[in-house]
This record gives sequence, C-alpha cells and structure tokens, in this order.
Amino acid sequence: MVMSTFWDVKRRLTDAINSHDLDRVLECFSPDAVVVSPYGVAEGREQIAWMYEQLFTGFSDFTLTTWFEVTGTDIPMVAEWTSTGTHTGPFLLPDGNVLEGTGRRIAVRGTCASFVENGKITTHREYFDQLEMYTQLGMGLVAVDQVPPSDREELAPQPSH
Repeated sequence: MVMSTFWDVKRRLTDAINSHDLDRVLECFSPDAVVVSPYGVAEGREQIAWMYEQLFTGFSDFTLTTWFEVTGTDIPMVAEWTSTGTHTGPFLLPDGNVLEGTGRRIAVRGTCASFVENGKITTHREYFDQLEMYTQLGMGLVAVDQVPPSDREELAPQPSH
C-alpha cells in the first residue's frame, strides 16, 4: 500500500468539495478535527458536515480553485485559492438570518492552512474576506447609528473590564 502524502489529503479535500461529495469531504478529516473559518468554528465531523452542507445548499455550483501551494513545508500546508459560485439557495448569515437565493455570482480569494496526522486533517483554518463575499451578494455595511435603537445593543462593542 502506498502512503499518501499530506498534500494528497489536501488535494482530495479540494476534489471532494468541488464534487459536493460530503462523504468524501468528511473522509479527509479526523473524527475530532477542527475547522476554523469566517463561518465559525466546527468541531468534529458532524459540525464540519453541517458547515459544508450550508455552503453546498447556498451555492449549487460552488467551486474551489487552488492557484498557489506553499510546497516547501508540510506543517502546516498552506494554499491560496479562489472560490466561485452562484447563490441559488438559502445561505445562513453570521447574524442567524438566512439569505434566500439571489442568483448573484461570487468570486472570493482566500487562503488556508491545514495540519495532517495519520492521513487525516486534524486542523483546517481558512481565511477570506467576508465583506468581499457579502458585497457580491448585494449586502453592505450599516452604521450602528442607522440601526433601530432596539437592535443597537447587540451590535455595540461591549466594554472591557
């Protein structure tokens, strides 16, 4: 049996994501893996599955194109990518609301770092500009003073003690 390299695991994950094959996505992760992204923190395969389901439901043609890999190291494996897709279905927003399909296309650049042990990803961290994505979906920032007073408390920064 040929041992797969760390990069083989990472590339299998990209292929599984592009196929929207949730079972294959989860096979790339250890049972107690952690994914950290602008969407939040997912711990374990159940939460990781939920996160990818949201993405595949919201963007039926979601594709991840890796355009740079830092191949001089395996710990962590770092790649830069562009994700593209059409917003065709419901997509969960950071505030808990759902944005129904808009038909708008997104093209968002990002990067990720992955750690692999025993042929499975144990930690995967990805970073991308949420404002870039949400702007492409037709959303924008709202100044706190433009928010109705009843909603301001949850948006205001909390004093540190």
